[in-house]
Amino acid sequence: MLTEAYVGLGSNLGDRGAAIAGGIAAMRRLGTGVAASSLYETEPVGWAHQPPFLNAACRLWTTLDGFELLAELMGVEGRAGGGKAFVNGPRGLDLDLLLFGRAVIATPGISVPHPRMAERAFVLAPLAELAPGLVHPAIGRTVAALLAQLSQTHSPLRYGGSRFGIPSATG
Repeated sequence: MLTEAYVGLGSNLGDRGAAIAGGIAAMRRLGTGVAASSLYETEPVGWAHQPPFLNAACRLWTTLDGFELLAELMGVEGRAGGGKAFVNGPRGLDLDLLLFGRAVIATPGISVPHPRMAERAFVLAPLAELAPGLVHPAIGRTVAALLAQLSQTHSPLRYGGSRFGIPSATG
């Protein structure tokens, strides 16, 4: 059975664009119907003394279950040198499973929807570009509505508009 999943991508070390492109390319191996948002340059959250991030979101349809997909994402991160020294620290590639169908999963190994996605414009802006009417299964509000409630001072800046040759969800 195919499940629609959304993944957040981020990078703030090295060639950030290449890291994001590599993460998106990996999504093609994990599923079908891959679509990616534009890139957004954002200020770091949590620990301010680091370079700015590039962020994007990706949609894919996968036959993997949520645990398998998360394990694959962690493997992609590891192979890309995406490990972080500490929480909210700099990283070469960060992949977060944001949504997995309409599932709400809360175990020690996985939390879906991503527990902080509704508080982060750098997640919601690219996600809203892909699927503004997508409903957060735990909160019951659309991605566009969640983004609109965040302060304008925390809105990410659009960066370049590149989709690395991957179509958007609408075209």
